[in-house]
Amino acid sequence: MLTVALPKGSLLKDSIRLLQSVGLDFSAFLDSNNRQLQICDPTRSAKALLVRAQDVPVYVEYGQAQLGIVGYDVLQEKQPQVANLIDLQFGLCRLSVAVKQSSLYRSALELPPHGRVASKYVHCAKDYFDSLDLPIEIVMLYGSVELGPITGMSEAIVDLVSTGRTLQENGLIEIETLFTSTARLIAHPLSYRLNIGNLHQLVDQVREQMLAKV
Repeated sequence: MLTVALPKGSLLKDSIRLLQSVGLDFSAFLDSNNRQLQICDPTRSAKALLVRAQDVPVYVEYGQAQLGIVGYDVLQEKQPQVANLIDLQFGLCRLSVAVKQSSLYRSALELPPHGRVASKYVHCAKDYFDSLDLPIEIVMLYGSVELGPITGMSEAIVDLVSTGRTLQENGLIEIETLFTSTARLIAHPLSYRLNIGNLHQLVDQVREQMLAKV
């Protein structure tokens, strides 16, 4: 049976809607009374795992799921050994450098050498500042990274931005964008090559759905 890893949070509803369009119904995950983390499609042709977004590529890489849906930001941060098959064109956001509005910094290169940058995206942030040849101390935070500059712990943050409202409400502004991110369909490479669970047909159906939207 084909297994799909689905991300909790903002991508879930669109992920379920997309899979419904190709004949797989995992809408039970949207029921607030449902506490199951694994459910089967009514046709019993596939099952889905509901996991944290950061864990989706882990389940796919280790073969517990043949397919997964996850943000490009997670793929860039974790660099998993998975096949990145299709840009699903939803969940648009960007990974940005932000500072206090009152600071003098208006570009990443203006940040002080050996200054601090707070982020959940440690590897993305390090790679970015390495590409600028700017030595920076990356402070890993698991939540509310906006507090870094507010409290003076860091000069800047690297974080996902969608509408920018959270930054604005906390007195921060974007000064650089590292990359934009959208949801991606990923697959376990060997499972895809061997066409386990008729993967190719399902992926082709998803691709047709995306082309139909263009």
